[in-house]
Amino acid sequence: MDKEERKTINQGQEDEMEIYGYNLSRWKLAIVSLGVICSGGFLLLLLYWMPEWRVKATCIRAAIKDCEVVLLRTTDEFRVWFCAKIRLLSLETHPFSSPKSIANKVSNGHAVHLTENPAEENRHELSKYSQTQSQEIRYFTHHSVKYFWNDTIHNFDFLKGLDEGVSCTSIYEKHSAGLTKGMHAYRKLLYGVNEITVKVPSVFKLLIKEVLNPFYIFQLFSVILWCTDEYYYYALAIVIMSIVSIVSSLYSIRKQYVMLHDMVAAHSTVRVSVCRVNEEIEEIFSTDLVPGDVMVIPLNGTIMPCDAVLINGTCIVNESMLTGESVPVTKTNLPNPSVDIKGMGDELYNPETHKRHTLFCGTTVIQTRFYTGELVKAVVVRTGFSTSKGQLVRSILYPKPTDFKLYRDAYLFLLCLVAVAGIGFIYTIINSILNEVEVGVIIIESLDIITITVPPALPAAMTAGIVYAQRRLKKIGIFCISPQRINICGQLNLVCFDKTGTLTEDGLDLWGIQRVENARFLLPEENVCNEMLVKSQFVACMATCHSLTKIEGVLSGDPLDLKMFEAIGWILEEATEEETALHNRIMPTVVRPPKQLLPESTPAGNQEMELFELPAIYEIGIVRQFPFSSALQRMSVVARVLGDKKMDAYMKGAPEVIASLCKPETVPVDFEKVLEDFTKQGFRVIALAHRKLESKLTWHKVQNISRDTIENNMDFMGLIIMQNKLKQETPAVLEDLHKANIRTVMVTGDNMLTAVSVARDCGMILPQDKVIIAEALPPKDGKVAKINWHYADSLTQCSDSSAINSEAIPIKLVHDSLEDLQVTRYHFAMNGKSFSVILEHFQDLVPKLMLHGTVFARMAPDQKTQLVEALQNVDYFVGMCGDGANDCGALKRAHGGISLSELEASVASPFTSKTPSISCVPNLIREGRAALITSFCVFKFMALYSIIQYFSVTLLYSILSNLGDFQFLFIDLAIILVVVFTMSLNPAWKELVAQRPPSGLISGALLFSVLSQIIICIGFQSLGFFWVKQQPWYEVWHPHSDACNTTRSLYWNSSHLYNETELDEHNIQNYENTTVFFISSFQYLIVAIAFSKGKPFRQPCYKNYFFVVSVIILYVFILFIMLHPVASIDQVLQIVCVPYQWRVTMLIIVLVNAFVSIMVENFFLDMVLWKVVFNREKQGEYRFGATQPPQASVDPWGKCCLSWALGCRKKIPKAKYMYLAQELLVDPEWPPKPQTTTEAKALVKENGSCQIITIT
Repeated sequence: MDKEERKTINQGQEDEMEIYGYNLSRWKLAIVSLGVICSGGFLLLLLYWMPEWRVKATCIRAAIKDCEVVLLRTTDEFRVWFCAKIRLLSLETHPFSSPKSIANKVSNGHAVHLTENPAEENRHELSKYSQTQSQEIRYFTHHSVKYFWNDTIHNFDFLKGLDEGVSCTSIYEKHSAGLTKGMHAYRKLLYGVNEITVKVPSVFKLLIKEVLNPFYIFQLFSVILWCTDEYYYYALAIVIMSIVSIVSSLYSIRKQYVMLHDMVAAHSTVRVSVCRVNEEIEEIFSTDLVPGDVMVIPLNGTIMPCDAVLINGTCIVNESMLTGESVPVTKTNLPNPSVDIKGMGDELYNPETHKRHTLFCGTTVIQTRFYTGELVKAVVVRTGFSTSKGQLVRSILYPKPTDFKLYRDAYLFLLCLVAVAGIGFIYTIINSILNEVEVGVIIIESLDIITITVPPALPAAMTAGIVYAQRRLKKIGIFCISPQRINICGQLNLVCFDKTGTLTEDGLDLWGIQRVENARFLLPEENVCNEMLVKSQFVACMATCHSLTKIEGVLSGDPLDLKMFEAIGWILEEATEEETALHNRIMPTVVRPPKQLLPESTPAGNQEMELFELPAIYEIGIVRQFPFSSALQRMSVVARVLGDKKMDAYMKGAPEVIASLCKPETVPVDFEKVLEDFTKQGFRVIALAHRKLESKLTWHKVQNISRDTIENNMDFMGLIIMQNKLKQETPAVLEDLHKANIRTVMVTGDNMLTAVSVARDCGMILPQDKVIIAEALPPKDGKVAKINWHYADSLTQCSDSSAINSEAIPIKLVHDSLEDLQVTRYHFAMNGKSFSVILEHFQDLVPKLMLHGTVFARMAPDQKTQLVEALQNVDYFVGMCGDGANDCGALKRAHGGISLSELEASVASPFTSKTPSISCVPNLIREGRAALITSFCVFKFMALYSIIQYFSVTLLYSILSNLGDFQFLFIDLAIILVVVFTMSLNPAWKELVAQRPPSGLISGALLFSVLSQIIICIGFQSLGFFWVKQQPWYEVWHPHSDACNTTRSLYWNSSHLYNETELDEHNIQNYENTTVFFISSFQYLIVAIAFSKGKPFRQPCYKNYFFVVSVIILYVFILFIMLHPVASIDQVLQIVCVPYQWRVTMLIIVLVNAFVSIMVENFFLDMVLWKVVFNREKQGEYRFGATQPPQASVDPWGKCCLSWALGCRKKIPKAKYMYLAQELLVDPEWPPKPQTTTEAKALVKENGSCQIITIT
């Protein structure tokens, strides 16, 4: 039974969850209902907050197959619980539901994707879903995805479309004809409506959700309590503040929903034409599309309402919504394996590997090209939330929780406050019982202590700093959709940069070409646009081998292709729709050189001679195009020169790949050396190749030929050298980050040596640093996976690369200064393939490589995400800066993702910069640090405020007194709120500094700061409270007490007499109360000033004018009413008259308190402790960080203070990467020596450990 009860859905995927089955239990429900009534609804709230408890309290375990409710738990580190109700999808209500007709019409595939022969499999399929013959299917919905019960795997699974387990052959053979109406209707019943719905919740729904937040419930409890105690004014103030807070929160949440809804709904419903089985074309709404429908792509283009694979014709698509690339992409039809000469029939279709043939939802088809009489058709493969756009929207609607130490610590801190409140609660009860106070009063006063200790204004205070930071970021052009991440950005200690368009300029400039003749390189040539080369195969390749197209008369396409085509100055002409319609086939795109470049023809003497001029027309038609594929790293075309019998194949791509597909005798011997020379200088190199095709290849055969048949046995023609210039601001920004001890890493899709060269140019790798290239090879022919280590020559060429001089490997010595260490740094560089092999076979090497990996080249989008995860696994706080093009996943996964593109892809990243420059990175980190320090200041201040007030009240309770209503109001509104909202206004410090702010509240420095201030404040309050009792004039206060001189007191007392009776019951007016009130009022302000620190993360507090003015006004006002009593104010605040000499004494107490507080906070804590502990800390870090700049943070303070107090010097760093760096210092085998190989141990699967073998 137990095995039945717990299963896993979405196994191996990001949203993997455990699933448990439950059935509703009547008796449990009855008990819970009783509990809810008895607890006054509190139990109901508790069950609302905890879905796991809710299900367990009202249900009993059941087999998943027959359960009514499922409980889901994510398997990641957050372990979040969800519950969902099982629903039934009845097929009987459907017109096509009689078993006979279903047998012909249904198509609901193998396990849960579409079947390939609907009619036969249907009945068997249905029985998988519905256990009974009543044709009912059980399902539940979670995060916008429906999970259906599947009998074959005895589990729930979501309905897949044609994107999994369907071969390319079957797409043509079984799915290209379209669906019958019955089949379509049945599928629609299962797949539902094809739309990505972002429901904007009603204000009422959002309000309920917001109000039921535990903190607002606590505020409600506080307000009710204060009202019973007649503290109406303060209760009203808190209510108003809560309403403002709730309204602003509702407004921002709703605004985000509306924004997302508008973005998604803009093109959600369009009319589309679909082909039905009998070749008829039906027009339907896009919301009715289902997987398997064959959609006709209109001539003038459309916005795709689903993911579909192209089976006829070609399309030009703008995919900026998904990728951030504004360059139009050409999509061709899916290769049909059955007609290809070289068959690969069993290849499975996958939207990712076949993305050049897939039209994605939300992208814009700009124009289509087609065969006459044949429409441009695409088979729908995914609809609704399963589409690529749907998945993007889901990731925004249901983001992964961000785990940040600050928020965890905040809850711990609150728990400490609750514990303190508990002590006060017990003390109050005991004290009141001993003094024989009424039961009602005891209950109210003891509960009141709790509301004083846990300040209800805390959430508002905490968000203030973040809101201000968001506003400041907006001013410098950085927009933020996830404000909580601003604080996390203050912790970043590693930033990954995309190269092209981020560190370097977007476009490439053509530097020159280097042609090959007779397997020898000629000298580099700068000008390609000349008469000598116009008819050469090299220029023909540059003219034809590209994916450029004319959109409204303007050439557009990949920037690299554009630059290449512009360099030769040719003209591109595309067939118009009318021309295409006249011919029986697709008209080729034609390219030709401008007239002035062609050798002049002999001038004709008469009209008839013009015939002989015809051969002077030189045109090349592009017959077939194999688009660029990042997996293959090449593209090719089949073209024909006008008048030639044979066709030509041209290919361009990554030099290593092109050379491997050419005849070896045509590739120059020094190819690798020449290539290396160019890439080392940071050039982007592209190789060209060509071959004549056999004359038997007709136009029609070429249309169906496979790519591999064309792309082999080529003649190597030479290299095109492109220059990718660094952006002007790049080196300066990277230098700022290095000075601040923030590591920089480059992640690019470009060639490795080019990337290393750019890394050196921009200062990511210093001239004297060593670069170790890790080349990992997967297991092959029974041999285990291995890594070959090569040392890339630095710019100062070593005489003998294999000999290791004393500098080549970092020396492991204890250095005292960072300068000595700079010499010994080393960096790892690797490409995407090696990265994948290392992740799979060398698990234990991954952390070591993460510690020094600086260049990651040829990385695919998902590998970028894996890299960010690997860095996070060794406890780095990772920032990612990219232009959105293929960085979506990494931008989302990083702690702080900054997109430099303003396109909709930036929805995926928490931050978007208006200026496409990396200078936004240091700005964001500075603002993040300022916001983080502000959060700490506010938290410390709020903690002190509650403790000071708690202690004031506890002292007064001991004499059965309390603070008056207006005294509370004055402290809470005039002092606390004003101070909290103005102390958050300090702007960020001007530059990034090397030290990092603490990451959590529970760190030694902060705890020391808070505890020392608590002790000081308690000490001075107690001093005032007990000292006033020792005064010669002191007596227990009563309405006729006269501690002031009698002349003034006559008037003063008489004004008070009339309302004495009602005040007596609370016993608020007395000398102790007045003393405690004045001293504590000053203490709040003293603490605020002590905690408002500026450098090194924020501007000094005297530059925060609002704060300075507020504090001065409050000081002046309190001093004034203390030294020069005003009868009306005294009356409102319920202050009693005390002798002038005691007023001066209170002033002295306050001044001494201020001096001690500020000295301890700013001198002792910052100067003495900081220097002693932090410097020792730094030296330790330099020691173990010898091979890299120290990634220090001020965070290991907690253990630090302890070790300082105990005088122990050794300490283990908290962050994994710091601990690892320490370990590697004593590892003689690290870094690997040049020309060595590391092999994965055979048959060791668990940890993938490895051994190092030196190959001599």
